[in-house]
Amino acid sequence: MSAGAARARAVADAVLYEGYLLYPYRASSRKNQSRWQFGVLGPEGAGDAGVGEDSRLAAQCLLTTGKDAAITLTVRLLQLQHRVVEDREGNAVPELTVGSDSWITWDEAVEREFAVGPVPLAGTTQAVRIPGGVEVEELTDADGYPAGRLVRTRLSVDGELVVSIEQDGGYRRLTIEVRNVGAAATDKDDAIARSLIGVHVIVEAEGAQFVSLLDPPPDAVDAVARCTQHRCFPVLAGPPGDESLLLISPIILYDHPEIAEQSEGPLFDSTEIDEILTLRVMTMTDEEKAQARATDARAAQIIDRCEGMTPEAMQQLHGVLRDPHLDRPRLVPEIPDGVDWWDPLADNAVAPESDAVSVQGVLVSKGSTVRLHPSRRADAQDLFFDGKLARVTSVHEDVDGQAHVGVVIEDDPAADLHEWYGRYLYFAPDEIEPLNRPE
Repeated sequence: MSAGAARARAVADAVLYEGYLLYPYRASSRKNQSRWQFGVLGPEGAGDAGVGEDSRLAAQCLLTTGKDAAITLTVRLLQLQHRVVEDREGNAVPELTVGSDSWITWDEAVEREFAVGPVPLAGTTQAVRIPGGVEVEELTDADGYPAGRLVRTRLSVDGELVVSIEQDGGYRRLTIEVRNVGAAATDKDDAIARSLIGVHVIVEAEGAQFVSLLDPPPDAVDAVARCTQHRCFPVLAGPPGDESLLLISPIILYDHPEIAEQSEGPLFDSTEIDEILTLRVMTMTDEEKAQARATDARAAQIIDRCEGMTPEAMQQLHGVLRDPHLDRPRLVPEIPDGVDWWDPLADNAVAPESDAVSVQGVLVSKGSTVRLHPSRRADAQDLFFDGKLARVTSVHEDVDGQAHVGVVIEDDPAADLHEWYGRYLYFAPDEIEPLNRPE
């Protein structure tokens, strides 16, 4: 698996389990009575009958294609699995405790994946059939004697993947639809048991590139506007610069999404912030934690991970402060390491008369000669200075990290007077052209 595909799959896993299990992870919690929230495709007619969700999702996207272009589609979803707890006599019971472990009757889920391709860019329809089944897990006590069992039941799920392609100017429009084609549901329990849950599609292109629907090139804007979406949205899923991967998600994402490196494991709780949720888990009583562990194996893993978290891991979870302006021209010298910009000590490092900013590889500071090219501000007066030579009087940086260059116009008869009492014109580094190096 390529690094881009692994990255896309990590995000897809988060989509798959989004809302699977909600804090405080106990079955008795009201919000865990209806956990299946995203990408649910119910049997045909379930939505109209009020017993389930709409039976389809569909997405359209654009591609630029070359010769022998092909795509691989991977449909991923959860299949509901109903777990019943039975005692040693085979009677269904609401809860069973064996030693320090407990189990309750609960709806679990099983990951399912269906891949098609690589296939040429042409229309195709593929069945997505997932069989039902019954599995029994025997439970024994500390002495090895039968103590009960867990009976897991799955109903069959019948779906369909439909792909079509059409030309739209210089692009090709790809339409991908996933449907639940199962028989009508008898009630809500039957509907969710035969639903496709958390449905999303990963599409990998060979010999073709996807077009961003969020930031399309100018000549694709009209074609993008003609793309329609139903209960999902496609985004570029590879790392920046990789346009060969697409994620069709029931949750709206941005292009090139990624999992935060500080997140050590899934918490499932509908995009909750990891640090806050971890702290909440730590406040649960031992009884509440035991109830959560009895609900689901994934809940037990969350409880154990939070209980075993070290101070260092918690500090890492707190996040990382990143400079959003790394690609912008920076002042020289900069604030010393270990000193925050709001610290009064930082003022000692600021000297507008001697500070410099790098523009086109040239350090611009007081005394530099530059040519002005106003472009950022809608000020008619600035247009009179376009192409004018100017002398730099100072360089500043605001608290947002943006640099500002103070200048006076060289052929202005009052230039020396303006410089004497500090009446400067200010321009951004990309609005000036350095003509010489400062002495």
